[in-house]
Amino acid sequence: MLSRIAEVLVPAAGRLSVTTDPGAGLAPGSIVAANHTSLADPAVVIAALRRLGVEPVVMAAAGLWRIPLLGRALAREGHIPVVRGDRRAAASLDLAARALERGRLVLIYAEGGLPRRRDAAEAAPGPFRSGLARIVEYTGAPVVPVGQAGARRLASGGAAKQLAGLVTAPLRRPDLHVHVGAPLELTGDRAARTARARTAVTEAWRTAAAHLREPAALAA
Repeated sequence: MLSRIAEVLVPAAGRLSVTTDPGAGLAPGSIVAANHTSLADPAVVIAALRRLGVEPVVMAAAGLWRIPLLGRALAREGHIPVVRGDRRAAASLDLAARALERGRLVLIYAEGGLPRRRDAAEAAPGPFRSGLARIVEYTGAPVVPVGQAGARRLASGGAAKQLAGLVTAPLRRPDLHVHVGAPLELTGDRAARTARARTAVTEAWRTAAAHLREPAALAA
């Protein structure tokens, strides 16, 4: 349901385009690692992946499950709540591993949160947390790096600014671009896996940002 909603709403809010690297693939049981810049970018990435014929399970902040209707939809569709800074966070990794074993694609935001800045500029992904590397250790799943650009033009800044951005988006029609990179087999220790994944997602983000018709400013 969420994929279908994203597929309808995102193109209505902006001009969504999608590209892939040669050899890019979204095989069952893959981890999709994307950069996280805005509350809007999960919908953007989900809409892009649906165009490519896949519907991922999303690892998302557990607070979303407390929102009426949305929480029930997330639970019903098997998405994975993440309780950050808590011992229960390990349970989300177990749920992700089980989903991968069942052949689902799991979308993870390895930065573990949104940037604190309020401007709409593009910026490279921040430091990755260890969750992605730990899931790879448990499962051996390939990692598909995904970069998205433009979502901060839909929603960024404080609550009022974000609401205004979403309301006016159908009139402004900002460019949104998602780029899917070739899958990686991550090896080495946890730090090496984390660093390689971040580098690949950063490269995918740079490709996505280059496709915006009006080049987005880069944050310092």
